[in-house]
Amino acid sequence: MRANFRLQRLFVDMPLAEGAAQEATAEQFNYLANVLRLEDGAEILTFNGRDGEWRTRLAFPSRKKINLVPAEQTRPQPAPSDLHYLFAPLKVGRLDYLVQKAVEMGAGFLQPVMTQHVQGKITNLDKVKANVIEAAEQCGILAVPEVAAPVKLSDLLDTWPADRRIIFCDEGDEGQNPLPILAGVTEKKLALLVGPEGGFSEEERQKLRSLSFVTAIPLGPRILRADTAAVAALAVIQAAIGDWR
Repeated sequence: MRANFRLQRLFVDMPLAEGAAQEATAEQFNYLANVLRLEDGAEILTFNGRDGEWRTRLAFPSRKKINLVPAEQTRPQPAPSDLHYLFAPLKVGRLDYLVQKAVEMGAGFLQPVMTQHVQGKITNLDKVKANVIEAAEQCGILAVPEVAAPVKLSDLLDTWPADRRIIFCDEGDEGQNPLPILAGVTEKKLALLVGPEGGFSEEERQKLRSLSFVTAIPLGPRILRADTAAVAALAVIQAAIGDWR
C-alpha cells in the first residue's frame, strides 16, 4: 500500500494504538504548532517503526500542549528491508545526502566503515539517526533503518557472516557493466560496500577480492563521486537482484 502524501507524516517514539493518546514532545509541539501552524482537530500520519502508520488527531488541551491521539491504522507495519549498506563516511553535507538517499533506496541497515583513505568522520551518531528518520518521514517509509556505530573495514571483514554476500563497488575494475556479475549472485542476504572519496587502497581492494563472500562490480565507464556511486549502486542492485524486480 502506497503512502498518503497529502497528510504530514511524523515519527513518534510512542506505542501506536487506537485512542492511545500521548503528549507531544517540546520539539514536536514547536514543529506542529509553530512551523506547520496546525490547529486543534487537525490530522497527521504517525509511525514509530513498529506499529504501522496511523491517522492521528491533534488535541490542544492548552495553548502550550498537544496530545497525539491515534484514530485509525492506515498502513500495517511491513517487514524491514534486509539490504545492508556499508559506507565510508563523507564530509558533512554530502554525508547527509548519502544517508538520505540510502534510506530512500531501501537500505535496511546502515553501517559506517572506516577505510584507509576515508576523509569524513561521524562525531554524532544521533544526528545520522535523525537524518534517517527525516528521510523516512518524507518518503513514506515505515521500517526505519538501524544505524550502527562506525567500525574499521578490517574488523568488519574479520567478523563478517559468510552467509551474507558483500557487493563491493570496485573503482579499479576494468569492466563497465555490473549486470552480468549481479546475475550470478544467488544469496538472499546482501550488503553493499561503497568506498570513500579517495577510493579504496590497493591493500583493501586485494583483501576484498580474496574473500569468498565478496563480489566486486564496476559502475560503468565514468568516474563517480562517492555519493553518486552509492545511489547508482543501490539502484542497480535493487533493479537486478533486489526489491524492484
